[in-house]
Amino acid sequence: MASSSTATQADFIVGEKYKLVRKIGAGSFGDIYLAINVTNGEEVAVKLESKRARHPQLLYESKLYNILQGGVGIPRMRWYGQEKEYNVLVMDLLGPSLEDLFNFCSRRFTMKTVLMIADQMISRIEYLHTKNFIHRDIKPHNFLMGIGPHSNKSDTAGKRKRSTAAVQNNKTKQHIPYREDKSLTGTARYASINAHLGIEQSRRDDMESLGYVLMYFNRSSLPWQGITAATKKQKYEKISERKMSIPVEVLCKGFPAEFAMYLNYCRGLRFEEAPDYVYLRQLFRILFILLNYQHDYAFDWTTLQQNAAQPQATTSGQSHQTQPPTVSKRDTTMPVTEKRLWAHAQSVLMVVLILILVWMGEGGKRGVSTGEAHTATAVLASCEPDVWCLQVS
Repeated sequence: MASSSTATQADFIVGEKYKLVRKIGAGSFGDIYLAINVTNGEEVAVKLESKRARHPQLLYESKLYNILQGGVGIPRMRWYGQEKEYNVLVMDLLGPSLEDLFNFCSRRFTMKTVLMIADQMISRIEYLHTKNFIHRDIKPHNFLMGIGPHSNKSDTAGKRKRSTAAVQNNKTKQHIPYREDKSLTGTARYASINAHLGIEQSRRDDMESLGYVLMYFNRSSLPWQGITAATKKQKYEKISERKMSIPVEVLCKGFPAEFAMYLNYCRGLRFEEAPDYVYLRQLFRILFILLNYQHDYAFDWTTLQQNAAQPQATTSGQSHQTQPPTVSKRDTTMPVTEKRLWAHAQSVLMVVLILILVWMGEGGKRGVSTGEAHTATAVLASCEPDVWCLQVS
């Protein structure tokens, strides 16, 4: 195994210039080491896998990264080859995962942070899809933030099994065929309903899984967490039943309607249908603007770190510790009448913007799905009196 004394020797250099420093992680393939480029002092990550591995993964991973190279948020592969008894992959050193950062922030993200994360994650998944791959294991653990000048960008990497699969045959340019009776690939907590039902996964499943990740960040947990059973199969069945029994509107209750709209849209996609990534991004970007946020990349964890680094004010010789961030509350200082007026104004504006996006924007290229039509109709009905009061001056 990669954790043998050979791999930890101070003089173990791979790729002729990457010197191993210390072990920083492990995966199903082997171990991950911090290494230094001896020519310029740059820190990198090195994955080691035994040549005798029963199911080698690093060769596949190196080929995948080679295809994805150049995309925003895709770690740069520095070298792949064999050294001594190991398969070796050298790549960019990344920062903590979104799960790590969620725990660092006391398992609470503000709406601003969730929306900035959503924007980047949609783009990362879209890029993967444009290369004719699907992820099949979308979860907070598999999205890592960069370090240094790239610390505000998320990367699709991490302790990932060989879950990524082709969604289109490169030779025939045909979408993979629809199949059933497939075993669940990925993490049950974030898996799509169709994945639970044994249906072959496609792009729609990645997007639905992302919706559950976002609600996990909003709620701090999902209703189907903590389920126990005698076997893994029984546990997955219970999770599936619980997931299907909870309407999207109930799952997203208490949070902006855009999250329910997102999930309803994703669940309504057909097997081969390409998600409208622009529409999905715009849902959250418009909400971001309506909430008057500034896209300054000030995530909760960066704010918390900055506050902790500042000298703490003291009173009577006692220091005040930095308080963990709490979920921001909308309009808490507004009088009730102003709240109602603002809510009506937001509803009207959202209807107008949604209709423009769907019928005149990128959505117009493919028409309007049944889910979108129902969503727009429902929102329109909820604020109908205000809509008909709009006048052109």
